Amino acid sequence: MLEKLSPLPPDPILGTTVACRNDPNPDKVDLGVGVYKDAGGNTPVFEAVVEAEARILAAQTTKAYVSPPGDSRFIEGVTRILFGEDHPVLADGRVGAVQAPGGSGALRVLAGVLLRAQADTELWVSTPTWGNHIPLLGAAGLDMQQYPYYDRGAHALSFDAMVEALKQRGPGEVVLLHGCCHNPSGADLTREQWDVVGDLAEERGFTPFIDFAYHGLGEGLDDDAYGVRMLARRVPELIVAYSASKNFGLYRERTGLAITVDATAEQAATATSQMANIARELYSMPPAHGASIVGEILADVELTASWTGEVTAMRDRLNGLRALLSRSLAETTGTDEFDYIAGERGLFSFLGLSPEQVQRLQSERSVYLIPSSRINVAGITEANVGYVAESIASVL
Repeated sequence: MLEKLSPLPPDPILGTTVACRNDPNPDKVDLGVGVYKDAGGNTPVFEAVVEAEARILAAQTTKAYVSPPGDSRFIEGVTRILFGEDHPVLADGRVGAVQAPGGSGALRVLAGVLLRAQADTELWVSTPTWGNHIPLLGAAGLDMQQYPYYDRGAHALSFDAMVEALKQRGPGEVVLLHGCCHNPSGADLTREQWDVVGDLAEERGFTPFIDFAYHGLGEGLDDDAYGVRMLARRVPELIVAYSASKNFGLYRERTGLAITVDATAEQAATATSQMANIARELYSMPPAHGASIVGEILADVELTASWTGEVTAMRDRLNGLRALLSRSLAETTGTDEFDYIAGERGLFSFLGLSPEQVQRLQSERSVYLIPSSRINVAGITEANVGYVAESIASVL
């Protein structure tokens, strides 16, 4: 029966990475794949992770399964840094949580919860959004819809259009928001704009669903969590998919958390039981290693301080690279066309190039990015920024 299957085209991001890897040009630059890189082009292991991992391995006595809800120290630590020490939803026991294999696993578990609560749930996602949101959540069975978010021509939020779209949402509908470092645009809501979203969620009764994959890489751990903390205070129900891939550097360990904020502690316990049951159906038991590392770090004052310092260094480097690239493009193009890059946050920004211009960058200059012209800012270095800026200017 397998001979009936047809081959599928490669993923555009992974295909770009392979093409760059096979390019013999010593000046090649990979701005495609969405992982953090240091100045040497490496995706480093955090020092806090190395220390936590050493402690865990030294004390480990078993490789037995963890339970479907997952590592309790991981869950407690992540919900504490997400909501803050004294948030009322934690004090009131209104948070349900289940460990999942990465942020993607958390999204899939939460999709299952929504479908069990209401079989015809509509999920509204931003235009644009992370490339896997629609296939991942749509394949789960959610009715996927889109609301305006980013004007590629103006390189700015389409906030008025977003507000008009959210004014039409209501009870039983779910709106997916990016917690910070919007993927793929890099354009985030301000605190004032988050407050407007909170007003609409209260007035209209829709359920916010926040994908939180870059906590700490925008403005800081507390600042980045503003939207989550504000909404958790104002609405009776909130859903969050949390990933530790970027802010702990645990990409391959698949470390995520599916979170619900419920109206009562009893409902939170019910949501947790439903998520654990969905997890059991999907993958049976969660992977233990990454969660145990995060749990070890967040349970230890010194390791937490070390990790926080490393996240700060990552964030400062990314924001510094944005400013550097903006200046270099201003010098090479003689315009302020790319000034917006410095004001965006996280790994990604759009260059506003056509697919043909992107192809020219690859074939003529060995600068690799995906066809939408989304770049990973972390692929920029002090050594290659001049070459990248000249290359972009050459195809304008």
